[in-house]
Amino acid sequence: MTDIITLIQSAILLIAAFLVLLTAYGILRYGDNIENIIYARIHILGVADIALIIVLFALNEPLMAGAYFILAPFAAHAVANGYFYGEEEK
Repeated sequence: MTDIITLIQSAILLIAAFLVLLTAYGILRYGDNIENIIYARIHILGVADIALIIVLFALNEPLMAGAYFILAPFAAHAVANGYFYGEEEK
């Protein structure tokens, strides 16, 4: 029984690692010449957030996964809001 759980956890960790690599590719793919690139990058980082939540559940840490699931969107919103209202035209 323990071997099956270990295999499932390993598969979930591999899927999460793939999502993190996909996120890194997405961030590097966009250049800085696109207007409002910060919003696209925040959206791409949402994939990494979900990968982390999946990993935390796979490692049997549901409390940390729940806290991250609640707090990560607030942090992304704060960054986007700060960028939107802090932007100065030159």
